[in-house]
Amino acid sequence: MDVILKQDVDSLGLRGEIVNVARGYARNFLLPRGLAETATPALVRELEKRDGQRARHEAKSADEARAIAGRIEALELRFDVNAGPTGSLFGSVTATNVADRLWADEKIRVDRRKLAMDAIKRVGRFTVPVDVFSNVVAELKVVVAPEGQEPPEETPEEPPATVETVETVEVVVAVDDEPGPIDTVEDAEPAADGDEFDTSQI
Repeated sequence: MDVILKQDVDSLGLRGEIVNVARGYARNFLLPRGLAETATPALVRELEKRDGQRARHEAKSADEARAIAGRIEALELRFDVNAGPTGSLFGSVTATNVADRLWADEKIRVDRRKLAMDAIKRVGRFTVPVDVFSNVVAELKVVVAPEGQEPPEETPEEPPATVETVETVEVVVAVDDEPGPIDTVEDAEPAADGDEFDTSQI
């Protein structure tokens, strides 16, 4: 079924997009959590109208795009977030969050689909390419920091997987002249009565 996303959903789409999902996934997960709503014809028309209004704010020429790109590259957007001690966020900063902040703070309208970024899930400093116009790409600086703190000077890389080294131990087996274990029934000692073999030695 078709639904309109009300929030960004990882691996599915961005807010305002129309996506087709399994009916059970929509009814059991997306709709009850307020992440989406059913894509009725009226809502689709309203969405198209809003997209058209946004497009009027975008660059209409290369010169205008370069001027917007210059403004974007002069910015540093900061997001104060809740993060754990290792720097992992309780949530994420998405393309929609960045596009909304550009509009709210700077009145720069950028289609969130033109931000070349995945959801940011760690504190740090990031550079987000913004496709402003054909052949005009701006580099937007984004800072994600724990509330009331400064982020690291550089975004830490994920630690490499640790590989445990295994020492090679040389095992020496001493061989003496004592007879080894009995391997076959034929080698067993006869039982006391002389009629049967004692298989306890096998």
